[in-house]
Amino acid sequence: MGDLTDSLPTSTAPQRPAPFREDCWSEDATSTLVDAWGRRYMELNRGNLRQKDWQEVADAVNARHGHVKKARRTDVQCKNRIDTIKKKYKIEKARVTSSNGALASSWPFFSRLDALIGPTMSAKKPSSTSPPLALPLPYWKTPSPAAPSASVGGLPQKRPMLAVDDSYFRRNYSAVAAAAAAEAVDEDDDEEEEEEESRWSAERSGDVDGMRQLARAIERFGEIYEKVEAEKQKQMFELEKQRMQFVKDVEFQRMKMFMDTQVQLEKIKRAKRSGLNGERIR
Repeated sequence: MGDLTDSLPTSTAPQRPAPFREDCWSEDATSTLVDAWGRRYMELNRGNLRQKDWQEVADAVNARHGHVKKARRTDVQCKNRIDTIKKKYKIEKARVTSSNGALASSWPFFSRLDALIGPTMSAKKPSSTSPPLALPLPYWKTPSPAAPSASVGGLPQKRPMLAVDDSYFRRNYSAVAAAAAAEAVDEDDDEEEEEEESRWSAERSGDVDGMRQLARAIERFGEIYEKVEAEKQKQMFELEKQRMQFVKDVEFQRMKMFMDTQVQLEKIKRAKRSGLNGERIR
């Protein structure tokens, strides 16, 4: 029975292909994005990129990796990817800094990001007024029991102060202070990112408003042009009507003059004939 069951083929469920995300970035595309963004970032003297700058960065990425429609990137996708890379860099920077040089980052973009935004992060000083979020509790040594001393003057003596072992406090204070400083820097970076987001959104809304105003102006220009063309057609019709009337009047005058001339000639001929006949009768 066991041989029969072993000989039967085992049915395996068909493997489904892994879902494909349209916003996933390859390492080559990310490298091109970092290069394009870094150049524009340094041209702006490490300033924030505007919407048109992000569009130029997206065009540079698409020029090398946008041959397929799914691989093309928008300015928003490029900005979101750079934000993700910045957060990854902060984590790697904090890990390397906390190790006092004992660890090195294996992330391929660490050196480039460190050269681009490392100086700006080191230039930021955390606020000295904000204390560390949490401090380790000191270790209190219990004093060794001593023989009770006689009270002076019948008054009880003060209890001896507990000796504080602050070695643990000194040993961990630097790490806690570094963590607090890193958190303060992260808060500053978050505030700058929020300001950049709001400014970028304002620029995009301003561009949308500008396009709307341009569309209204074009529509208004079309209406004016249509009215001018209609008025011009009306004037041309009136001029053509007047021209035809003038031609008709000229033709009528010409015919009238022709008829008058013919009548005058006929009268002259009759007068000559009557004159000749009179002379003959004489």
